[in-house]
Amino acid sequence: QVQLVESGGGLVQAGGSLRLSCAASGRTFSTDAMGWFRQRPGKEREFVANINWSGGITFYKDSVKGRFTISRDNAKNTLYLQMNSLEPEDTAVYYCAAAWNGDSVYFRQDYWGQGTQVTVSS
Repeated sequence: QVQLVESGGGLVQAGGSLRLSCAASGRTFSTDAMGWFRQRPGKEREFVANINWSGGITFYKDSVKGRFTISRDNAKNTLYLQMNSLEPEDTAVYYCAAAWNGDSVYFRQDYWGQGTQVTVSS
């Protein structure tokens, strides 16, 4: 059974940091693009960051550039999102996703995690 399981969410003050993890199981994701999405209260789910299979190519939603860093460890089948300088507007449920043999999760997502809550207080 293929699973993506996020962890690392929580409550943090504005300006603080969190590191999200997404552990994949059931198959190797080393040839897949992976990424992060979020759903803020009352909003639709939105793209946050993408990383290609090797980790050599990344791109981000404009509002998180310079604050968030996506990375992956294919040996551990794990995806990460380091979030610094957090703002109240970053409050959301964060989801990881994978695109099977794809270059990007921006247009296609084949697998989803269950989400982890990030709350940033002002």
